[in-house]
Amino acid sequence: MRPTAALLSCLLSAAAFAAGAQPSTPRYGTELEGFDYPYPVQRYRFRSQDEAVQMAYLDVRPERPNGRTVVLLHGKNFCAATWESAIAALREAGYRVIAPDQLGFCKSSKPAHHQYSLHELAANTHALLASLGIERASIVGHSMGGMLAARYALMYPDAAQRLLLVNPIGLEDWKALGVPWRSVDENYARELKTTAATIRKYQQEVYYGGQWKPEYQRWVDMLAGLYAGPGRERVAWNQALTSEMVFVQPVVHEFARLRVPTTLFIGQRDRTAINRDLADDALKARLGLYPELGRAAARAIPGAKLVEFDDLGHSPQVEAPQRFEAALLDALRE
Repeated sequence: MRPTAALLSCLLSAAAFAAGAQPSTPRYGTELEGFDYPYPVQRYRFRSQDEAVQMAYLDVRPERPNGRTVVLLHGKNFCAATWESAIAALREAGYRVIAPDQLGFCKSSKPAHHQYSLHELAANTHALLASLGIERASIVGHSMGGMLAARYALMYPDAAQRLLLVNPIGLEDWKALGVPWRSVDENYARELKTTAATIRKYQQEVYYGGQWKPEYQRWVDMLAGLYAGPGRERVAWNQALTSEMVFVQPVVHEFARLRVPTTLFIGQRDRTAINRDLADDALKARLGLYPELGRAAARAIPGAKLVEFDDLGHSPQVEAPQRFEAALLDALRE
């Protein structure tokens, strides 16, 4: 079998890592041209804020359908492709899987001027599903996608069969806790400094408890290649806008209003907290404590169930795919 470009990139990165060298950063287009997804990419075209835009998405159908659909919502530093292993497991179990790239991310449009909101991203996702004739689905959200999934379930409770949150950010309200705000212009200046090295350093420290495996490098390259490519400024600008969205639009205060059966999957080594670097030392020590945050969220969401992974961090689906997928399938079957 001829290897794909993505597989070759992963193998070369792993080899460089094993040799102690820093792998070279690929250069991808503004809509992640050059990075291969594991399934054919389709596009949903629509108008938003008086501009023609498109959402890239994967629509993966099973060989033996069980009649149910699962929607996978990516995190801020991830894409639909990051769900590759989970998609395969869900497809094998009979589920149709829809995995979109949200507007502003990955293979989707990156508008020059856009007012982002979780409400709008949820509405875009709902419109995409309606265009595919999907009236009801289980909604899985990771990281920022967890915030989005919760907002989706609040806006469209009848369309959400189940809500499954994988280390969602926003289990605490950072601004209410006293974390300083950072302007869009400041976020943009920070984003322009993003490199493969800074991405890896952040993910290793915050996501993976200081540990690293060569297979993580593929997802670093995916993101770093956007910043290294010709659309660097547009990518950085959209990331700055969505950082503002995440910081100022908490969902945690509305958890008690959720009426969709919910399961939380929480890697206990996660320490993600937006703008933590701006907080004083005392506040920093109290942020991103996922063992506490997960349990508090499970108490706040009516009837919620909690699955804890003691030895995993921010991305259980990346660190331990088979364990995560077994837990996800168990929750979907309930």
